[in-house]
Amino acid sequence: MSGRLALRLEVLPGRFAVARLPSDAPAPRWAAGDGFHSITRTAQELSIVCPENAVPKEVRSEAGFRALRIAGPLDFQLVGILLSLARPLAEAGVSIFSLSTFDTDYIFVREDQLERALAALGGAGHEVVEG
Repeated sequence: MSGRLALRLEVLPGRFAVARLPSDAPAPRWAAGDGFHSITRTAQELSIVCPENAVPKEVRSEAGFRALRIAGPLDFQLVGILLSLARPLAEAGVSIFSLSTFDTDYIFVREDQLERALAALGGAGHEVVEG
């Protein structure tokens, strides 16, 4: 993979959901359980990513996501990290949802597109391992 980033990604166990609450809602207890979760507040919404079994049925959400974590920590000076993942996934017709943390980035894909995503990422020179 000359001239491009070759990243190592880990497929996290479990299924995730993206939930939406009103922007002024308090962060719910169910959103901050064990394992991966992200709570983001903007002027328009309170967005939560967490294990799908934690989201109450009455909460607006999209479930059935699998997560891929880029091995980090990543240097803030690196350029093109998300592009190196998004491009082959887009070319394979795989929709993504991404999140960034201080140390690394996460890519979420629908579970029914996971195998296609892994094949596209491997074909682009990335290493993918099961978590």
